[in-house]
Amino acid sequence: MTDAFHTLAGPSAGQVTRSRSRFLAYALPVSSVDEAEAHLERLHRKHHDASHVCFAYRLRSGVEAIEAADDAGEPAGSAGPPILRRLEGADLHDVLVVVVRYFGGTKLGIGGLIRAYGDATAEALASARVVVRRLEVEVDVTFPPEITSGVMAVIHRHRAKIRHIEYDASGTALVALPPSRVATFVDALREVTGARATAEVRS
Repeated sequence: MTDAFHTLAGPSAGQVTRSRSRFLAYALPVSSVDEAEAHLERLHRKHHDASHVCFAYRLRSGVEAIEAADDAGEPAGSAGPPILRRLEGADLHDVLVVVVRYFGGTKLGIGGLIRAYGDATAEALASARVVVRRLEVEVDVTFPPEITSGVMAVIHRHRAKIRHIEYDASGTALVALPPSRVATFVDALREVTGARATAEVRS
């Protein structure tokens, strides 16, 4: 289970030309499918006269990975998959790459298209700044106020970040910690408090 991933600090772009066809690549940091689709819509409007607007993205939804690729009318497997393979090779997530093709009058063949879309993506990624993004899972903890010291001891021992804590008829705390430490945190909380504290992972 991963606690961190690589992504882009900001947008970048690249371009290649093959037999007078221009391939303009845009690499963009995104955090959701909706955000990726908004960028796609914007680039479709900007390049409304292009022959093809192909893309691929890799996203982290919590700790799960989401991938998508689209050939957008190019021969099957010749555009979206080569873009996606470059993202996989660079080990990037939360990144959308859109490659816009302006047809130059000469057909490139499937092999030529695969190389062109892959190379355009590589050009865009080469100028990008890569950063590490750390994943956190939020956990709601509920406990009787009289066992607060035991609960806090577990929270501090597992280096969980306290987002919020309050006391009423029962104590409640919202904590965050890396995915790899959630299971052991929940087990320790149950053991130390004799199952008097409950922990629920937020989806």
